[in-house]
Amino acid sequence: MNIKSQKDFFSGLMFLIVGGGFAYGATSYSIGTAARMGPGYFPLLLGVILSILGAFVLFFSLVVERPDHDPVGKFAWAPILYVLGSNISFGIMLVGLPSIGLPSSGLFASIFVLTLIASKAGDKFILREVLILASVLSLICYLAFILLLKLQMPMWPIYITG
Repeated sequence: MNIKSQKDFFSGLMFLIVGGGFAYGATSYSIGTAARMGPGYFPLLLGVILSILGAFVLFFSLVVERPDHDPVGKFAWAPILYVLGSNISFGIMLVGLPSIGLPSSGLFASIFVLTLIASKAGDKFILREVLILASVLSLICYLAFILLLKLQMPMWPIYITG
């Protein structure tokens, strides 16, 4: 077996493993039917589709010849840490940490912090563009979650709204 594209091979392998993991994990929930979906239906379907996609990418990485063999570069730790850190910060800011007395900062502030931290993962950081993006994302989240879905979550920091 000769790998003709390293990037495609490892991408396909990752899709296959992650999709299989999601599909396997979904089997512990009630699946239901297409007409009456259970909580495990969507994760199972998504896992199967991801696994199929991974199998195709993996197959083509062994069949399709690339001129430079498409080598895998070094592992980029900084972008991964920025993206993970932004998501963890978002979760902590949105609900707070009652165990240490940290109050909720609300949806708007959480989205701004998430966007600011995650944007550091890219090649260039332009504060003006990041702030515009955070404002647009805040508006979309407000419209989707508060107005349309009527979810009950704090919009502003608790120390501002009282």
